[in-house]
Amino acid sequence: MMRRGAQQYVVARPLYSEESFAEDHEVVYRPRKTMLDHVKQYFTCDAKRAKSAALSLLPVIGWFKIYRIKEWLLSDIVSGVSTGLVAVLQGLAYCLLASLPPWYGLFSAFFPVVVYFFLGTSRHISVGPFPVLCLMIGSVVTRLVPDEGPPLNITGFDGLTREEQRVLVASSVSFLAGIMQLAMGVLQVGFVVMYLSDTLVSGFTTAAAIHILVSQLKFVLGLTVPGISGPLSLIYTLEIIFNDITSTNVCDVVISLVIMVVVFVVKELNDRFKSKLPVPIPIEVIMTVIACGVSYAFDFKTRYGIEVVGHIPKGYEPPIAPNLHIFQETAVEAFPIAIVGFAVAFSVAKVYSVKHDYTIDGNQELIAFGASNIFGASFKSFAASTALSRTAVQESTGGKTQVAGLLSAIIVMIVTLAIGFLLEPLPKSVLGAVVIVNLKGMLMQFREVPYLWRRDKPDCVVWLGTCIAAILLGLDLGLAAGLGVELISVVLRTQFPRCSLLANIKGTDIYKDRKDFVDIYEPEGVKIFRIPSPIFFANIEFFRSKLVEAVGFNPLRVLRKRNKALRMIRKLLKKGDLQWTSKGFMNTSCGPIKESEDKSNMEELDLPTDFKDLPTRIDWSAELPANISVPRVDVHSLVLDFAAVSFLDISALKGLKTMLKELIRVEVEIYIVACDPYILEKLHDCCFFDDEVQPSMFFLTVHDAMLHILEKHPESTENKSDYDKIITTVTVHHPEGSLRSRDRSVCIISYTSCY
Repeated sequence: MMRRGAQQYVVARPLYSEESFAEDHEVVYRPRKTMLDHVKQYFTCDAKRAKSAALSLLPVIGWFKIYRIKEWLLSDIVSGVSTGLVAVLQGLAYCLLASLPPWYGLFSAFFPVVVYFFLGTSRHISVGPFPVLCLMIGSVVTRLVPDEGPPLNITGFDGLTREEQRVLVASSVSFLAGIMQLAMGVLQVGFVVMYLSDTLVSGFTTAAAIHILVSQLKFVLGLTVPGISGPLSLIYTLEIIFNDITSTNVCDVVISLVIMVVVFVVKELNDRFKSKLPVPIPIEVIMTVIACGVSYAFDFKTRYGIEVVGHIPKGYEPPIAPNLHIFQETAVEAFPIAIVGFAVAFSVAKVYSVKHDYTIDGNQELIAFGASNIFGASFKSFAASTALSRTAVQESTGGKTQVAGLLSAIIVMIVTLAIGFLLEPLPKSVLGAVVIVNLKGMLMQFREVPYLWRRDKPDCVVWLGTCIAAILLGLDLGLAAGLGVELISVVLRTQFPRCSLLANIKGTDIYKDRKDFVDIYEPEGVKIFRIPSPIFFANIEFFRSKLVEAVGFNPLRVLRKRNKALRMIRKLLKKGDLQWTSKGFMNTSCGPIKESEDKSNMEELDLPTDFKDLPTRIDWSAELPANISVPRVDVHSLVLDFAAVSFLDISALKGLKTMLKELIRVEVEIYIVACDPYILEKLHDCCFFDDEVQPSMFFLTVHDAMLHILEKHPESTENKSDYDKIITTVTVHHPEGSLRSRDRSVCIISYTSCY
């Protein structure tokens, strides 16, 4: 609980500009490394670095040394068996999304897991098929090898069946995605996933869930629907389904509804009583076993014409080489597959690493998934990531390390080598129902839309834009469109920041937005303008317009008016219509003096005002002779708060310098405060300073600049009460108990801090 007046501190120090601070305090010289130095350091190798590299490339060595056999092994075994059973079912189900025979999903639940065991840094994610990736691969497969019509003219398709052609396409695009992930990991560009915000990923996965739902309707309804890819594929698929709705297989519908209801209810019970259950009830596995038994006993395939999994070959197939022609045809689709697969896996891994207090390496994760996909694709598996539900099972059943993942792969291997034939009578409608039930988490992300609209409308636009684009254009183009919307929102936020005028909070050295507080102090003729974003080519004009709005006048227009006024005064003096006396200028003309419309030498109007051939300096705040009118400028000092300015580009430097010169030429003093040292160094390097724009205008804090202004312009506080003024004297309590008063050297006044 914070209590007012609990603590106070008093500081005495001189008033500092950037130059005076640099004179009083020696700066530590830090030699900066050149690009060549970084390259040399990167390729330098010694025993310590070699050992570190080996440990980073094989994280299994690090966590295996601290493995607690007595405490963790039993938990990993239970978790591995539970996850393995779920992985078998999801491998078969998700493979349908990729438009491949179901048993190839078992390959994807085995080979990538083994490689990730050695190379991955996450101890809890369950590697294997991910529905969104399967759907993206399926769109590539159906584009190159459609259900109806001849396949694309690909070298290497000759002599292959349609099924073998599709397997070759899926393995080749997975191999290419793995190469991309591995390359990004080696080049240390794992940060690219940071451009996929949580909002974008949420909208994208929600759209993917809708695509998955529609793609599984043909299995749930027992219809024959050709695979369609490309923009508006979802609309066309729904059109075909509704046209053929009268051909629905009632047995498939009943089986699917029963499976979905039972699985949904038991999953809800698992969530509600997870603290009381030792392990979640593997309801998908139980219902699959029951469905297999019932289908076999009543011969559903023959009697009701439902489609079943069918023959599952025993063992693994020999490795194959990827097709280079397919690489050329699928490079555009492989990149989003690589990015989405890594982004989802890394996001899930990050959640569990925080929960269990260990670190994960994004670049090493890229290497791990790249190697996993390359190795798996060689054995006819497709791209792997992680399924949220499967990872939740592995963690909630007590999994401590990837030993659980390796054991789950062994369960999958046992099914593949020995007991896969037991799954042959399994109806595909059961797999479709299981997939649809597992979409609940992704579909419920729609609930984020009202929250985002209330809290952050640009983020809500990103979510909706990504979701709608992915639904209508397809997942690959939708992801690109969503990324574009996200980048546009970021640019707009920096291009149109919320600039503000600051004011002093009475009795403190604190400056806040003048619109937010009542008890504030603003000296006459002083404006404090805060820029809350970087300044670059896209927002320099916006910054200029906001600054003009804040000071209340256009400095270039005022400068031109003043130079026009000087030009007219010189002409009147030359003609004798105006004379200088001890009392000021006197109009000696009998008739009215009209303003000259001479527009020659317009560029001279932008130059600084020149009084050298006039008898006196013109006071622009006083009444001018000959009824000459010039806009009044009530601001004598302008403070620019650069505390939030992180960088300036060359265009911004030029625009800023032009703006400062215009203000200086109309006799407005400029002070820039809290400027980052690297920006200040860049200003020096770019020859920003000259006779008009000088380094002396830079001050450490707003308060330093304000005290300097009040000392230079004491008239700014003449009409204010003592209470309203900013205090510049403070009493400092020394350890010896003596009291000492300092006047002009003190800039920070005492204030209250509470706990």
